[in-house]
Amino acid sequence: MRITEADKKFLKAEIEVLKAPELDSPPAQRLPEVIETVSKMLSEIEKNGIDAVRKYSRDLDKWDKDFELSAADLAKTGDKLSPELRKALEIGSERTKMFAKETRKHLVDFELETTPGVVLGQKYIPIERVGAYLPAGNFPILSSAFMTVGVSKVAGVPMTMACTPPMSETGGNDAVLYSAYLSGVDRTFILGGVQALAAMTFGLLGEKPVDILVGAGNAYVAEAKRQLFGRVGIDLLAGPSEVAVIADDTADARMVACDLLGQAEHGMQSPASLVTTSRELGMAVIDEVKRQLGELSTEYIAGPAWRDYGTVYLVKTPDDAIEVMDTLAPEHLEILTGDNDYYLKHLKNYGSLFIGEWSTVSYADKGTTGTNHVLPTGGGAKYTSGLSVGRFLKPVTYQTSTRESTMQVAPHNSAIAGFEGMSAHKATADLRIELLNAGK
Repeated sequence: MRITEADKKFLKAEIEVLKAPELDSPPAQRLPEVIETVSKMLSEIEKNGIDAVRKYSRDLDKWDKDFELSAADLAKTGDKLSPELRKALEIGSERTKMFAKETRKHLVDFELETTPGVVLGQKYIPIERVGAYLPAGNFPILSSAFMTVGVSKVAGVPMTMACTPPMSETGGNDAVLYSAYLSGVDRTFILGGVQALAAMTFGLLGEKPVDILVGAGNAYVAEAKRQLFGRVGIDLLAGPSEVAVIADDTADARMVACDLLGQAEHGMQSPASLVTTSRELGMAVIDEVKRQLGELSTEYIAGPAWRDYGTVYLVKTPDDAIEVMDTLAPEHLEILTGDNDYYLKHLKNYGSLFIGEWSTVSYADKGTTGTNHVLPTGGGAKYTSGLSVGRFLKPVTYQTSTRESTMQVAPHNSAIAGFEGMSAHKATADLRIELLNAGK
């Protein structure tokens, strides 16, 4: 997430780089050794089925027990959590469902008569089977189930299964599992990595193959989704998490730096970028990032991320800031200015927008406000949006035509098909004209 020399050729804005990334290339999205390993694993699992899944689970995760966690045991996972954490998860689940339900209300079926006797329609049909991957590694993402399982159930998906890696001798992460329980998961499996995605895709867990895979994961999980795409749908091919901030001289440098680092700690390849109209603020943020890094327990992650991929760009006007930010098209974007409404009105390319000093990306990351945190990265916000209830619904069309409408449609169809040289297409229209003229 940077402005390249190629980008500058098309930008009207004048940019001064106050802080450049140390590495001169974007984060690696695909590594050859990861591609090869995943390809080998998927081939072996497809060939040898559940036996291969068990082998990889045993070898990679030291898990050789039953994969499925019973509904009763899943429900008890909340008992192992502190009251404070349990309440926080319950609130996050509720708010995420609330926003998904409201979104669903605005996706409405409709019909339209385009000419007398010809009625076209669109209806939303839920996907039948969803497979959710719930990561639980060094940083378990507790809200992942809210965004994937919970939203799918709001959409009306009849079967949503989830896999999460084993984290102890007794099973998965209890907080991740309780989040899945709150989200309404139908079946839960203690199974991680590539083998989990393969098992859900190939129908090796006592259910038919899933229709779509959703959820974040490490580089191997992301590559498995990429290779399985086509055989199964996926939510997004997401790369390292990103954050960007537009700020002016009214912003607090401490807050800007804090929020940039709040996403940089996701991983050593997580880009963070500031676009500002104030040189003084830009320099203050650079100094403040250095200071705050010294106080973070995750400095070993956020530090290299900021060093290697962090940027600070100085521009002259709000319109320049908008042009630069629309070119970056970040996953998460915060607006900390004296005229936030102007930016809300004119910005076009972002995964999710956080407006004003009392909003922060972390609120969505942890599910405490309700918008989805599964969002496009790597410039993907220029052409797509994040995961939502609509991703679990298929907007399908239908049409009906009456006998009386034939002459409003068939002759035109016949003319077009005839010009194209598609005689069979032409015949379908001509036959109906013939039958109509014959009084049938």
